[in-house]
Amino acid sequence: MKLFGTDGVRGLAGKDLDAFTAMKLAMAAGIYFRKHAKTNKILVGKDTRRSGYMLENALVSGLTSVGYNVIQIGPMPTPAVAFLTEDMRCDAGIMISASHNPYEDNGIKFFDAHGDKLNEEDEAAIEKIYFDTELLMAERKTGRNIGSSKRIDDVIGRYIVHLKNSFPTDMTLNDVRIVLDTANGASYRVAPTVFEELGADVIVINNHPNGYNINDNCGAMHPETLSEKVREYRADIGFAFDGDADRLVVVDEKGHQIDGDKLIGALALFMKKQGRLKNDCVVATVMSNQGFEDFLKKHGISLVRSNVGDKYVLEEMRRHDCVMGGEQSGHVIFSEYAKTGDGLVTALQTIALILRSGKRASEVLNPFELYPQRLLNLKVAEKKPLESIEGLAEKEAAIKADGLRSLIRYSGTENKLRILLEGKSGQKIEKWIADLETFFKKTLNA
Repeated sequence: MKLFGTDGVRGLAGKDLDAFTAMKLAMAAGIYFRKHAKTNKILVGKDTRRSGYMLENALVSGLTSVGYNVIQIGPMPTPAVAFLTEDMRCDAGIMISASHNPYEDNGIKFFDAHGDKLNEEDEAAIEKIYFDTELLMAERKTGRNIGSSKRIDDVIGRYIVHLKNSFPTDMTLNDVRIVLDTANGASYRVAPTVFEELGADVIVINNHPNGYNINDNCGAMHPETLSEKVREYRADIGFAFDGDADRLVVVDEKGHQIDGDKLIGALALFMKKQGRLKNDCVVATVMSNQGFEDFLKKHGISLVRSNVGDKYVLEEMRRHDCVMGGEQSGHVIFSEYAKTGDGLVTALQTIALILRSGKRASEVLNPFELYPQRLLNLKVAEKKPLESIEGLAEKEAAIKADGLRSLIRYSGTENKLRILLEGKSGQKIEKWIADLETFFKKTLNA
C-alpha cells in the first residue's frame, strides 16, 4: 500500500483517510521530523471541510503522543501554512485539504521547516515509519514528555502583511473593482481583507463555508458564476480561488476566462521587462501548450518543462535557478514570495501587471494564440501500468507521425486517466481523441 500521491495523502474522508490513518501518519511524521527538530513545534492548518475537524484532532493526538507541541491555526490557505511554518520557526507544517476536490474528500500535506513540500525521499521515509508498528509503539511518550496543543487565531495578520508586501508599494487599488470567488474555502477571510486594505472596491461571492459547499459549483473549478458577476457589476477583473487557495483562475472585464498558459506568459514577459526574470527562464509542466513555449522563445525566454505538480515545478525552478514557474491549471509560483502555488500572490502580481500597462485585462492577458489542444479525463477501475498496455506504444508513435503532441498519464490524486493531445490541426486531434477513448475504455474498463 502506498500512502502518498502527487500532492500528499488524499482520499475519501472517513474511509480512505480516516482518523486512525491520520493519527498513525502524524506519529510517523513526528518521529521523522524529530531527527532535525529545533523548536519542537509543528503547525497545523486546514480548509473548510467538515471532515477537517476529525482529521485535525487525530493529527494533534498523533503528534502530541510522540512528544510534539502543536500550533493549530484553523482555516487558512495552503500557501499560508507554508509561509507561517517558516515564519513561526516550526519544525514542520501540516495542511489538511483536498484542494480542488469535492467536500467528501480530504488530504494531508506536509511542509518542512523552510516551508517546502516534502520530496519523495522524505515521504518514503515517513511511509516506512507508518508501517513499522513496533517503532510507533516504542516512540510513545508518557508523563511530562507528552506534547501540548494550542490554537492561535490571529496569525492571519502575518500572512496578510506578507501578501501586501508582494504588491508594489507605489501602487494602490483605488478605483479598481474586483470580484472575488473564494470557493467557500480557505481564502474566505484572507482574500477580501487583502484587496480591501489595498483600496479596491471588492465584491465577494461564495464566502460562506458550511463544511459541505467547498468547491461546490464555485471557485476555480467552476468560474462561470464569477464571469456573470464580473459582467453584472462591471468589474475590472475577477479572481476565483480553489478550496485551499493555491490555485487561481482569472476572468477579464468582459467575463472571459484567461487561459493559464496565457496568464503565465503575460506575467513572465512583465517580469522580464522589469528585470526580475532571473536567467530569462520559466518552468511549466508537460501539460503546457506549445504556443506558449513559442511565445516565450520569441521574447528570449526559455521554457523548462517539469512533471505535473507544483512541487515538481519548484524542483525544476531551483535546478535551473528560475524565479517563476507554474501549471496551466492555475498554480503559479513566484519564488520571491512563496515556495508553493499561491493564488493570492498571483492575483496581486496580475493586478500589478494590468495597472502598469495602463490597458484593460482583456488586452494584457491575451498575449498569444494557443495551438488547438484537447484534454480528456477517463475514470478507470484500476491504474494498470501504461507500459504494459499492448498496442499503446504503437498508437503514440502514430499520433506523433501525424504531427501531434501526446501526453497520457494517470492522475496522482484520483482514479482517472488523463489524455492530452495538441497540434495545429483540430480535426486530427478530435479523430485521435475518439480513437484513444474507445481504446482505453476497452483496455481499462474506463
